[in-house]
Amino acid sequence: MVKYLKQLRNLLLRKVVYRRYAIAEGFYSGIRVRLWAKNKLVIGKNFYIGRDSFIETDAIIGDNVILANRVGLVGKYDHHYQKIGVPTRLASQIRDKDYDWHGLNSTIVIEDDVWVGYNSTVLSGVKIGTGSIIAAGSLVTKDVEPYCIYGGVPAKKIKARFDNPESLQQHIQLYKANYKR
Repeated sequence: MVKYLKQLRNLLLRKVVYRRYAIAEGFYSGIRVRLWAKNKLVIGKNFYIGRDSFIETDAIIGDNVILANRVGLVGKYDHHYQKIGVPTRLASQIRDKDYDWHGLNSTIVIEDDVWVGYNSTVLSGVKIGTGSIIAAGSLVTKDVEPYCIYGGVPAKKIKARFDNPESLQQHIQLYKANYKR
């Protein structure tokens, strides 16, 4: 019974609450999740977003992506902090209709098969390559190579996801055969 209630909740979130966004099947949302995008939010199949996480920027997210608990996808330029004579708190912000500063065309792209770890933050304009993992507590400010593990503040490459090229190629073949139709 609980399983069906969760499925119903996620269907209602996808079809009603977040209907202005393009969200594919298999959407799962933890509690206290917020989604907002000024222009575009596209989420692929089998997406998981953990509790207390939020997306507050334009984003394109692939299939089979995990955002752990307390993950934030946020804009770099959400407030016009260079407005002369105006405190940042009172300056225009990206949510305003007349906002005309940086960040308007800055989108996060997260490709397929990505896992963003607990309490990580990804800034707008970043691309996270297919198959990558972001370690818990990381701040992602630059693009991430495919099939690599990144971590830290700011996030840097730690190592390749797979120990050898043969394992990577086998993973890619099996992933394509089983999940990309």
